Amino acid sequence: MIKRFFYGAIALVLAFTLIFTPADNAWAARSGGRIGGGSFRSAPSRSFSPAPTRSAPVGGGYGYGFGGGFGFPFLLPFFGFGGFSGVFGLFIMLAIAGFLVRTFQNVMAGGNNEGDSLGYSVPSNKIAVAKVQVGLLAQARDLQQDLNRLASSADTGTAAGRSKVLQESTLALLRHPEYWVYGASESLTTGVDAAEAKFNQLALSERSKFTAETLSNVDNERNATGNNTSADLVKSAETPNEYIMVTIIAGAMGKVDLPKVTDSQSLEQAIRQIGALGGDRLLALEILWTPQAIGDTLSTDDILTYYPDINLV
Repeated sequence: MIKRFFYGAIALVLAFTLIFTPADNAWAARSGGRIGGGSFRSAPSRSFSPAPTRSAPVGGGYGYGFGGGFGFPFLLPFFGFGGFSGVFGLFIMLAIAGFLVRTFQNVMAGGNNEGDSLGYSVPSNKIAVAKVQVGLLAQARDLQQDLNRLASSADTGTAAGRSKVLQESTLALLRHPEYWVYGASESLTTGVDAAEAKFNQLALSERSKFTAETLSNVDNERNATGNNTSADLVKSAETPNEYIMVTIIAGAMGKVDLPKVTDSQSLEQAIRQIGALGGDRLLALEILWTPQAIGDTLSTDDILTYYPDINLV
């Protein structure tokens, strides 16, 4: 009888503790916003076919000509007569063959790997997945408002619309360098299937850090849950939180080399590079930020727990 009373008292105390004890940072709500869309199905074919080339006839020499039809079928008989079939003729043949090989290599390289000074290149059968994260002081409320407006009105159903969302989001980040505290970047170039798997892995990992996605716009499907005044969100606003985290994940045709973020300069460069991806290259996009709800922010403990790889800038 005494044991039953004792166990009942313990259960009652635990119940009151769970009900009336304020939630700490570990239990605080982490509301999140999400903008994005696109598909890797629009990427180039997985089997890359090189440009067709001419093959030499078995008995007639090479088929490439010079000067309106003067080609190897005429050179070969010429070198066989008049004493030109020796070393001199061989040198000329080697020079012409070397010229053709170099020309062919230059044409193929120019068509399949066009680079630029921003760290981009466009191999026809490679896909890049790039991620940039920025942690800002919670005073950057204008950034939250900009992202909320984009989620409410942006066209995420087209490549041009997603490219505009990417540009507007990175521009909003670049307007608030005084609030940058943390930063990180990573990029990978691989085949289509592996790139899609990596993109989905990164996006799922970031989304799993939210306790609720309170605002989203993905492929023009918009969703807003609640009025951001629920008990959980109000309770989390009472805790001493300090930061806003923004994550940009992009899948694009070609190669994207992002700098390793070690300071504000390298973070700015990474933001500019990922923001410069055009609609002709951008395949898929995820822009995620937390907190999204009014009055909800992230604490230093949250940053250390959920973003262990991010660096101070």
